[in-house]
Amino acid sequence: MGRSQETFNKKENVKKKLQKQKEKEQRREERRQAASSNKGKSLDDMMAYVDENGNITTTPPDPKKLKPISPDEIIISTPKLEDSEEDNGVRTGRVAYFNDSKGYGFISDAQSGERIFVHINDLAGPIAEEDRVEFTLSKGPKGLQATSVKKLS
Repeated sequence: MGRSQETFNKKENVKKKLQKQKEKEQRREERRQAASSNKGKSLDDMMAYVDENGNITTTPPDPKKLKPISPDEIIISTPKLEDSEEDNGVRTGRVAYFNDSKGYGFISDAQSGERIFVHINDLAGPIAEEDRVEFTLSKGPKGLQATSVKKLS
């Protein structure tokens, strides 16, 4: 009797390959069944509603509880700091980044949390990263800019 030309590793690799093919076919069949089960649903079955408390439900809202809302009352996003009214009061913040060689940096405003640009010409004294500073806001060429920046002790 002659020996088989296939080694043990070859047989194992063939078994693994066949097993992967079977698993792939099973997953494909499961996806087909899941897709076909959703085809029979009507539009009403797929609708979701939001109740007066903000919870998602499957029942439509009661028309008696509806409140008229003016489109002017709807706020789609939070206005940025530059869109809001500019108050030229003194603000405080923390230096998030500053590069002496380039001459600019950014301050994280304590009030709004927004990062504000600062140029080396607007500094009252030397500052470094993580320093607490006070500053005033002004409109720069590309947005808000910190001026009169002073390091807090």
